[in-house]
Amino acid sequence: MNEVVRIEIPVAPATAEALADDHRRAAVGRLIDRLMLRGTEDPLAALLEATSAQARDAGLTDEEIDEELAAYNAERRT
Repeated sequence: MNEVVRIEIPVAPATAEALADDHRRAAVGRLIDRLMLRGTEDPLAALLEATSAQARDAGLTDEEIDEELAAYNAERRT
């Protein structure tokens, strides 16, 4: 990024705390740039689809992806 502009985005307090780290905040900024440059109407849906496609390309089935997501979500709840 040659030129950057600061914007304000409302987030949960825990997210704001995590984004206090300069490196993490810069990484999130790059992610947002990539999402918005794709020109899609729903950048989050496009990111999720691209991630799923990469997992399938790596040999994972949709069932394995769903199981992995369920395990991840279960870990976060504890």
